[in-house]
Amino acid sequence: MEDIQKKLGIIGRSKEIRDLVDIILQVAPSDITVLIYGESGVGKEVFAHALHMVSKRAQKEMLSLNCGAIPESLLESELFGHTKGSFTGAIESRKGYFELADNATLFLDEIGEMPLSTQVKFLRVLETKEFMKIGAEKTTRVDVRIIAATNKNLQDLVDEKKFREDLYFRLKAVALEIPPLRKRRQDIEEFALHFASLYCKNNQRPPVEFATDAMNLLYEYPWPGNVRELKNAVETAIALSRNGLLTADSFRNLLRIDGRAPAKNLPVRLNKSSDEVERDFIYRALFELKKDILELKEMVSNLTVNNGQFGDFHMSMANDDRDDLNVDKVEKELILKALQKAGGNKRKAAMYLNISERTLYRKLEKLGFEDFDAK
Repeated sequence: MEDIQKKLGIIGRSKEIRDLVDIILQVAPSDITVLIYGESGVGKEVFAHALHMVSKRAQKEMLSLNCGAIPESLLESELFGHTKGSFTGAIESRKGYFELADNATLFLDEIGEMPLSTQVKFLRVLETKEFMKIGAEKTTRVDVRIIAATNKNLQDLVDEKKFREDLYFRLKAVALEIPPLRKRRQDIEEFALHFASLYCKNNQRPPVEFATDAMNLLYEYPWPGNVRELKNAVETAIALSRNGLLTADSFRNLLRIDGRAPAKNLPVRLNKSSDEVERDFIYRALFELKKDILELKEMVSNLTVNNGQFGDFHMSMANDDRDDLNVDKVEKELILKALQKAGGNKRKAAMYLNISERTLYRKLEKLGFEDFDAK
């Protein structure tokens, strides 16, 4: 079982996780729709990807779409596609996620955020495997396996008339509930060690060790942000560590202990001299500045090394007058280049930029590029 979990990328030795893996192995070979429940941060997409990996569709890429990250006015076009001239800004035909995921798996996160008007068309695809693009005169037939996820109680949304009851029953053919981290504490140590090893490897840092008091603190903490919060805490603690040993003090200011919000900046230890405190504040400022610079550098590096297709942009930046450069200008050019490389596909562009779809859509709206054309 451990070898299978490792192959699927699922971490945890708790009975709850082992039971979920068993269910995944049972239902994955079929095309039955699966609904994944779980609080934000429990790793619902990890389980969706595991389902896809052991399915008969594993040879094709699983596509993912966050229904809550896309404006309501654009969601229908993203799902079903549109024809040229079907609405203002549609200067060419475009495939939607259903068509792109033909013979593969489509993972729809935050399904509870899908508008009622879109739910009607979505239900039709589930029942007939057919849909009509915006502006089209004929239907398109697809073979797509649907995995949906939500952190909301869909039955409550049904009662509030915010979610269609027939769609709810159609989606919950098989329901997987991912328990929050506080209900499977025996998995905390394995997660912490995994995230620490991964962070050190990716950032060329020597391995770190967890002191007993640190692991005890992680075990006792309720983790309201679940696995995502644990990952962020471990990575931040390592980034701030000076000796490679993580203690309870390495985490206290990063967690919401005794009702206190985690510190936004680096933790400052008490009982220090004024000179030491001043040095810590300077160190915090330098760390934040370095982090911002590294993020921009990584974004540019990701684009320049990707098949060399962004080399012209990299050279233009290098030769440009530095006085004319600013963050907004660089960001705008990066987004344009990523969209052009992705052929207008915003999901792929977000992957090239190493940002979330939600962030990309927010930036496009700010720049007035909602209806960007790749040509």
